[in-house]
Amino acid sequence: MKNKVLITGGAGYIGSHTCIALHEADYDIVVYDNLSNSSREAINRISTLIGQNIEFVEGDIRDTELLRKIFASHEFFGVIHFAGLKAVGESVAKPLLYYNNNVSGTINLLEVMTEYNVKNLVFSSSATVYGDPESLPIDESSKRSCTNPYGQSKLMVEHILEDLAISDTGWNMIALRYFNPVGAHTSGKIGEDPKDIPNNLMPYISQVAIGKLDKLNIFGNDYPTVDGTGVRDFIHVTDLAQGHVAALNYLDKQINLNESRTIQKNLVGFLPINLGTGKGTSVLELISAFSDVSGKTIPYQFTSRRSGDISSCYASADKAKSLLEWQAKLSITDMCKDTWHWQSMNPNGYE
Repeated sequence: MKNKVLITGGAGYIGSHTCIALHEADYDIVVYDNLSNSSREAINRISTLIGQNIEFVEGDIRDTELLRKIFASHEFFGVIHFAGLKAVGESVAKPLLYYNNNVSGTINLLEVMTEYNVKNLVFSSSATVYGDPESLPIDESSKRSCTNPYGQSKLMVEHILEDLAISDTGWNMIALRYFNPVGAHTSGKIGEDPKDIPNNLMPYISQVAIGKLDKLNIFGNDYPTVDGTGVRDFIHVTDLAQGHVAALNYLDKQINLNESRTIQKNLVGFLPINLGTGKGTSVLELISAFSDVSGKTIPYQFTSRRSGDISSCYASADKAKSLLEWQAKLSITDMCKDTWHWQSMNPNGYE
């Protein structure tokens, strides 16, 4: 019998790619999304790619009664929880919105999961919980601190999950701390479709390349890095999706191990795991790689640093490799090539 998984925020950028990876790994999926920052068209395209209709429910994680109906009508193995607002700038301008949606919404989801005794969770966390790192590469034991409400909301949820694991040893929770997801599905049918002006670097570059935006603003060229621009750990969204499959497989394996023991014990509890490549790429290096792949010149200008930005951030992904048997496989060239394929096929995103 296939394990069935609820995917909150499954119509979004990372969620949509994870839906495909889960289907390929023989999981049954139900997608729950309020479409506030995603598109119904993404669900249609996922269905086309996998050759069958996906069960989709339009709903908000703060809607307790609708969540109860979903849990009452399915026997879920667990939940992958993507649903959340994610724009750093918007979070600074609208902190209450972010805490209400990301934190209160997660508490509501956890309460309904408790009611229906579904206690396996993969949480979409973020490397933003590390703030300005004291040393590189960043491993899971690094000090956590945040510089904006978006990051704080992710960290607050992590603390809630930690406390929940202590209070109830029946919970098995993995918090996947992503670094910088980029790229798109190789088909070019699904990818990152930001509303309005992109908040992230890669879609901004690709929209300059396609002619939707005039030029790229690079915030700071005086960092202590290889070329003065910020360095980040970019990871292909397809690799990231496989990381979620690996996390679910790990939970399933640990639960089966526990059931075969005469003495039951909490094998997982709360487990944070980085998902990154372990390599840093600067803004200028990414622009150069994208230009090589697309054949397009990317006009840019340097502007002053943004408050809260850090110079370098890249992962130690050793824990993911040892525990989940997962590691990133795709290169910066792959990331740029697949992004350009998506952007050139879909100049206006899903519209």
